[in-house]
Amino acid sequence: MDEPTQQIKIPAGFRFAGVHCGLKRNPNKEDISLIVCDAPATAAGVYTTNKVFAAPVRWDRSRTPSDKIRAVITNSGNANACTGEQGEKDCAEMAAIVAEHVGASAEDVLVMSTGIIGVHLPMEKIRAGIANAASQTGVEAPAFIAAARGILTTDNGKKTTSRTATVDGRTFQIAGMCKGAGMIAPNMATMLGIVLTDAPLSVEQAQSLLSSVADETFNCIRVDGHMSTNDTLLLLASGAEGGPALTDSQLAELRSEIKDACEEMAKLIPADGEGATHLIKIDVEGCATAADAKKIAIEVADSPLVKTAITGGDPNWGRIVSAVGYAGVTFDPLKLELRLNDILLYQEGTPVKFEAKTVSTSIKENFETHVQLTLFEGDAKARVWASDLTVDYVKFNADYST
Repeated sequence: MDEPTQQIKIPAGFRFAGVHCGLKRNPNKEDISLIVCDAPATAAGVYTTNKVFAAPVRWDRSRTPSDKIRAVITNSGNANACTGEQGEKDCAEMAAIVAEHVGASAEDVLVMSTGIIGVHLPMEKIRAGIANAASQTGVEAPAFIAAARGILTTDNGKKTTSRTATVDGRTFQIAGMCKGAGMIAPNMATMLGIVLTDAPLSVEQAQSLLSSVADETFNCIRVDGHMSTNDTLLLLASGAEGGPALTDSQLAELRSEIKDACEEMAKLIPADGEGATHLIKIDVEGCATAADAKKIAIEVADSPLVKTAITGGDPNWGRIVSAVGYAGVTFDPLKLELRLNDILLYQEGTPVKFEAKTVSTSIKENFETHVQLTLFEGDAKARVWASDLTVDYVKFNADYST
């Protein structure tokens, strides 16, 4: 997961810091992350659809899209969710403190939080942490990495990406960071993500681009089917590379690069699922509609019986095809086809002869398991990534807050 520091290309117009303020027990782990925009930036957001949502989600949702965002402040270790009026006040205070340090209005600062829910923020620690972060922002990769570590909770390591987009001879940088390992289900999850670019984007372009890309990437990952209170995905465009506004074709090229960046980060989340030993790629093809394909993929991804079969290296075709059958999608079961790691297991309503030991070995010896389902009802398709389900996941979440 760790990208070498020298390979991370930072978009112009942003500064970063990550510091420890005492929210995490380990003093060597950052728990405050600060991103500062040198000038007002265009920002868009996509958020949890859970009706129970955290104070920072309410704050950011009412302030995006915008063309005047100056900073994003994140704390990890405490979600500031289900914290009532005090949580709303604490969120607003975080924005106000950052605004004072960067010479902006609190309305132009976005806030994210992640961690344990139902516990009030220790604002004395956070005030000191923000001041510390604001005093040491930098533009180089180490500062970016420190900020990326500052948003993590149960993750095994930072989740970052960067790439260069060349659009009609113009060069733009894209960089991203995200976190998430458990409580993961569309739409998004206990997931925070930030995508940065120095390309010029209007408010309308940024929001449309982010919403569509999220549907194809972060909304296609599963760990445990549990939707979080804090999911937030932000896109910030500084426009620092200058030049005219992007044409529709240029925007499409940039979108392709941003989608690739988001897909790369999204896959890292189920790959790092709490206790996970496999990343499961589920491709459903030949459906009447894309919605049908995605419904089937999600049912397969969320089935604990499918997940545990993958954990044990069991090519249990029955668990997979039965999950397809209860997805609520109309199809002819006598046409259904299933391949596991490119090996045909099931065709035309019945299992075919296959060497179970060979398939089992292919599962056990590879981190990624590929489930391919074809329904022969149309041309629509969908892809979902999921983690398997292990004893370690149960142990971790049984002990998480105690």
